[in-house]
Amino acid sequence: MKKIVLLIVLSCVASGIIKAQIYFSLATDASLLRNLTPRQRFFTFGQTIQGNWHFSKKESAYAWLSFYTNGKFKNAQSAIANDINTSPYQVDYSITSTLRYRQISVGWKHFFVGSFDSENQWNVYGYAGFGLLWAQISNTYSQTIDTSAYHNRFYITPGEGKTNRLTFDLGAGTEYPLGTDLYLYAELRTWLNASYNPSPYLLDNNIPKMLAANVGLRILLD
Repeated sequence: MKKIVLLIVLSCVASGIIKAQIYFSLATDASLLRNLTPRQRFFTFGQTIQGNWHFSKKESAYAWLSFYTNGKFKNAQSAIANDINTSPYQVDYSITSTLRYRQISVGWKHFFVGSFDSENQWNVYGYAGFGLLWAQISNTYSQTIDTSAYHNRFYITPGEGKTNRLTFDLGAGTEYPLGTDLYLYAELRTWLNASYNPSPYLLDNNIPKMLAANVGLRILLD
């Protein structure tokens, strides 16, 4: 009897899903990202490709892929000799670094004003989701430091490395219809750390701390 009831319930749910009209739209944009992590501040450009599944006038799911150019920054460092008789006792040097982001994110979008298919008014929306961030790092020392003779509590590994992070993604945007099923939008986004994965290649492991401004086009597909 329980199996019959469960089968009836599942059949009703499946029937509702089949009958529901789910619309899809595709979007792409250009992005200017400001990295706000201390000692790793830089600007970089990027692009996002995004899919939206519209379940109702106000509620949508999204999934995107974002990728960015290299961000470059430099830090001055000092290495102190392990032995006070070592000459020189202190060596000053710099580290030039690049940091490159790639991210996928999935989440939920809510329209506070307007709807996904508004034809003659501004839309205002917000969204929240979770993402996976890939960061590629490269560090170049201005001179070689003998780590057997000198130490630095801010030491980071020279060369190239990678690190992955889970992110909590927040954003808000507005858009306006340009014509049939075509929308111009502008957004502000931020990614927050949702996991901690320290890397020996990073001077400050508290990445990402960022704010991005995005401008792009969304097309509603029938």
